[in-house]
Amino acid sequence: MDTRKAADAAGWLEEILRRHPGESGVRFTADPGDENPLVLPREALLLLAHVLRQVARGRGVSVIPSGAELTTQQAADVLRVSRPYLISLLEAGLIPYRLVGRHRRVVTEDLMEYAHGLWPEGNRPSPGNGTERP
Repeated sequence: MDTRKAADAAGWLEEILRRHPGESGVRFTADPGDENPLVLPREALLLLAHVLRQVARGRGVSVIPSGAELTTQQAADVLRVSRPYLISLLEAGLIPYRLVGRHRRVVTEDLMEYAHGLWPEGNRPSPGNGTERP
């Protein structure tokens, strides 16, 4: 995608959101007089504006559904670390996981909490003590 177009689109969306501060959704029409406008939730527009800003900066964007279970390779890719390093984090109890057969699965929210440092030190799971998810 053209970074200039992404920046323009993000600015346009942000301006629309500023002009409609109290609205939960914003109406869009393809043609003047269209009787069936598309109403986009404010949260969707905020997300789209954020994605466009990232694209405008030349950054890649990935969308991962909440609650998704990632393979160790996918989780390692999200954190931008090697798979063996991620497995060491799992085995140290720093990120919860569950076993599916012999394969580890990591829930997206747990990975993001680790990545953003949201677990206070005292609340992190202990190594070998409840590391696996049921």
